[in-house]
Amino acid sequence: MIDLRRYVRDVPDFPKPGVVFKDITPLLAHAAAFKACVTALAEPYRATRVGAVCAIEARGFIFGAALATELRAGFVPIRKPRKLPAPALGIDYALEYGSDRLEVHRDALTPGERVVLVDDVLATGGTLLAARVLIERLGAELLGASVVIELGFLGARTRWPGSLPLHALLTY
Repeated sequence: MIDLRRYVRDVPDFPKPGVVFKDITPLLAHAAAFKACVTALAEPYRATRVGAVCAIEARGFIFGAALATELRAGFVPIRKPRKLPAPALGIDYALEYGSDRLEVHRDALTPGERVVLVDDVLATGGTLLAARVLIERLGAELLGASVVIELGFLGARTRWPGSLPLHALLTY
């Protein structure tokens, strides 16, 4: 098994002083590491029938599209405001420094469709929780969420519903 941590670079003071950014671009650039990452993200769901993988803009799309292919499922992008061309359902949510909004096409999922949610990093959890609400408002069945990196010291896991699996490949 490839040690994925070797392909995550720390970038100090980005995007602001005091923050150590976890840069996944080396992981994406290394074919075997990227493949191992996608394979590991898929593992909890292989024995389950998955209809769609939902991923959060923007880096989540990279992993979401690859995971959808791996699971033989559809791919549904959850986007920032005003990026989707058809009628969309949206949600505003709080961030540690303000607020933001996510949107998904109203016809992206069908009631009862079995869905996996994926993103690159779980930090404070606001974005992942907002995406969960959108999926549930569309009537889909959320099977769980997978992230490549969880920043465990921020405590987002405690905000995630205990009944839903939350799978992180790497925890810092």
